[in-house]
Amino acid sequence: MRVLQVIPAVAPRYGGPSQAIFEMCRALKSRGLDVLIATTDVDGRARLPVQTGSKVEYRGVPTIFFRGMGERFNYSPSLGRWLDAGAAGFAVVHIHAVFSHPCIAAARACRKHNIPYIVRPLGSLDPWSMRQKALRKRLMWQMAAGRMLREAASIHYTTDEERRLAESSLGLDHGVVIPLGVDLEAIQRATVEASFREHHPALGERPYVLALSRIHPKKNIELLIESFLELTKRPELSQWRLVIAGEGDSSYLARLRALAQSRDAIIFAGWIEGAMKASAIQQASLFASPSRQENFGVAAVEALACAVPVVVSEHVNLASGIAQANAGWVASLERANFSRVLAEAMMSGEERQRRGRAGKLFVEQNLSWEHAARELERLYSAVIANAGAPARSYLM
Repeated sequence: MRVLQVIPAVAPRYGGPSQAIFEMCRALKSRGLDVLIATTDVDGRARLPVQTGSKVEYRGVPTIFFRGMGERFNYSPSLGRWLDAGAAGFAVVHIHAVFSHPCIAAARACRKHNIPYIVRPLGSLDPWSMRQKALRKRLMWQMAAGRMLREAASIHYTTDEERRLAESSLGLDHGVVIPLGVDLEAIQRATVEASFREHHPALGERPYVLALSRIHPKKNIELLIESFLELTKRPELSQWRLVIAGEGDSSYLARLRALAQSRDAIIFAGWIEGAMKASAIQQASLFASPSRQENFGVAAVEALACAVPVVVSEHVNLASGIAQANAGWVASLERANFSRVLAEAMMSGEERQRRGRAGKLFVEQNLSWEHAARELERLYSAVIANAGAPARSYLM
């Protein structure tokens, strides 16, 4: 089965989707599927140092890059032309994202060649997300995005909550839920290769809360900083540290640093990846995600896989699963509530260990790439067999 995966960009700065697409494709390859990623070389205002226009092996997956323009729309005429000519060579196309030129071009090419396609919205259909840049999205919905979704063979959501929010607000009715996975073995292998604490000696042996993500206003890191600074005024919590890892807009980062008041208790670690990222997660006592909207939360899942309990906002779409598994704490975005929940998590080492173990079990039982790849193969087979008709009835 030849499967084309189309995603606007894969630079690490774009967070979880850029990581997940390669892990997903490697898992699909292990099941014998012939996969190819088509994407652009956009990397913020720069470009990835990659060959464009011909297939290369990139992060263990066959990938073809095209020149892209603009960080939001990722306009790529060359990718559009390639899709228009080459989509017919694939049995199914899996499109990742909605409001972007490569996605719209891929759906158009699929309709032209009668190739079934699936759209994974990456949380962009959440009502909160739809309110951001609302005019632009309404125009794109009317011009192309609405048709792209309505005529998709299926819409691939990664949580039940993502599906509920999108379908209830937009009238869509042909989605399936297949969670992403986590490469637990890769995280565990990285343990011996680096020590985040040694790289940041100011941490010593103190416990720390880790916030690891693309640094963006929707991640709501201000709430975490304000709550943490208030809590560490208490003598019993004064030894705790907060580590903020990731990159983002320089002016926004400057505002966060100013909010942190140059306190030694808060460390801005910058971008980390590979063994250093794995070590930062494993050595943390707690992982925090106070996001205003989080479709899946790859970094939070990685923390759970390492038996690190999490504190997440109720707007992280995995929150209900985390709560049901008793794998962490769920808080509202009201500051008093978030601070109270964060304090409860910081105060009890025994409870953190218990919930951390529950989190690891939750990931092992529900969020493996082996399971995700098996369900995706079933989805691909269903939409191919049914000539692009909605596939949910064949999977549920």
